[in-house]
Amino acid sequence: MTTFAALGLSDALIATLSGLGYDEPTPIQAQAIPLLLAGRDVIAQAQTGTGKTAAFALPIIERVTDDHAVQALVLAPTRELAVQVAEAIHRYGRHRALRVLPIYGGQPIERQLRGLAQGAQVVVGTPGRVLDHLRRGSLRFDHLRMVVLDEADEMLDMGFAEELEAILQLAPAERQTALFSATLPPAVQNLTLRYTRQPVRVSIAAEQLAAPRIRQIYYEVLARDKLDALCRVLDAEMPQLAIVFCRTRQEADDIGERLQGRGYAAESLHGDLSQAVRDRVMRRFREGQLDVLVATDVAARGLDIAEVSHVINYDVPTDPESYVHRIGRTGRAGRDGVAITFITPRERRMLQTIERVTRTRIERCRMPTLADVAARRRAALRDQLREAMAAPGLESYAALVDELAGEHDVRALAAAAIKLLLNETEAEQVDTITHLEPARPERAERAERAPRAKRSAVDERLSRAEQGMARIQINLGRNDQVRPADIVGAIANEAGVPGRNIGAIEVRARASFVEVPRRAARQVVQALNRTTLRGQRVRATLAEETPAAA
Repeated sequence: MTTFAALGLSDALIATLSGLGYDEPTPIQAQAIPLLLAGRDVIAQAQTGTGKTAAFALPIIERVTDDHAVQALVLAPTRELAVQVAEAIHRYGRHRALRVLPIYGGQPIERQLRGLAQGAQVVVGTPGRVLDHLRRGSLRFDHLRMVVLDEADEMLDMGFAEELEAILQLAPAERQTALFSATLPPAVQNLTLRYTRQPVRVSIAAEQLAAPRIRQIYYEVLARDKLDALCRVLDAEMPQLAIVFCRTRQEADDIGERLQGRGYAAESLHGDLSQAVRDRVMRRFREGQLDVLVATDVAARGLDIAEVSHVINYDVPTDPESYVHRIGRTGRAGRDGVAITFITPRERRMLQTIERVTRTRIERCRMPTLADVAARRRAALRDQLREAMAAPGLESYAALVDELAGEHDVRALAAAAIKLLLNETEAEQVDTITHLEPARPERAERAERAPRAKRSAVDERLSRAEQGMARIQINLGRNDQVRPADIVGAIANEAGVPGRNIGAIEVRARASFVEVPRRAARQVVQALNRTTLRGQRVRATLAEETPAAA
């Protein structure tokens, strides 16, 4: 077993890694770190989740000096990845108090100008903003010793080829260059030929691509039933944090809005969103205010959130490497994860290709029934009750139990309390979704053209406020281009109510309705009446105080 000490790292850095819980290097770290410490150029083929960030971050920490001049540059395709890499270098190098500065588009450039003027030893940035600073003269390469291209294939796919060429041409000829990429297409190979010197190539063997701590399963459903299937799986799995992957930006928006309409704390993330909106969505997801992030592949590149328990492929990835990238978002930092894929009957061949290339068997599962969901909720409540019984502060509740026990059977009393907690109604026990079982292949095309099923029980209950919730009416609706995401954002930002506490949202033609915790209802109404949605003034009232709107 290789140790970090055997790789040539300093005792101080090893002590920091030990304090962070890192006991032994991953395969890509074991291969790349000694080469980078020796000053060699490296081309590393490594997937997301293999520990590639530390593979170049640790040598950077060891090689930079205390001189407050830019000595190492890391280029990343997205703002999210740049920030995460900067945070990782700062965390690993905290024993040295390194100055690490992320620079990227969408952030006020004045802040970056101040950071560069104060001195930074390591700069992590997106190609466009790095080149902008070079042209301004605010970023200088006089003392640059090392350049790292992280996810080089993605940077080229996103159209950064000219920026990369310009940056590398301005860098000192004697620099050390490292390139990390999940794939090595011709464009990446051409880049390495021109800008590296006798590079050593390292890679993770194909059999190491599979993630042993990730349970990989799939459900076969018809395309028209995917949303109902997604809601059923979310209800059954009860993920801590989940990322749902879609192919297109429009689909991500659509699914995010429809999940919000069904009462889930969900938002979408894609490249069409402004940087401010992307930052807000990511902050809410990291802080647990969102349960579900609906994202495209590019938008989710570089996300490293250890608490992500589930990845759901709403659409089958177009290639095996994209599949590995996606599922690598869960099972991080030694945790277990679940990767779920929805396939239609026509997509079996792609699934078989993914299994063959990744050398992994993806388990076929039966779609959970409503009875399965109810059983899962009961099991979760059982665990919560056990925790509550072990905690202090039950005296006042025990007095109420004593009072009622004199009139009723204790077992019946407990059952009634649990029923109230679960809020199980007779309607919830009936499976109204008729197409969640897979169609036979020969009937798939005909079934895809069949009429849509009636709305599920979840939709039918949108107009009924849940127990402990108050229903608020807003004067704006579909005709005003208002979306559920707008309402969630307004309540979360203006009233301070976390998105996960917001209930069902119903957007009608000329009005909208939203459920919020009853104790915060007046506060939410007052906050909404001080804001605007889609540029229009909001008039909000408690729904029971107003007549229904169309």
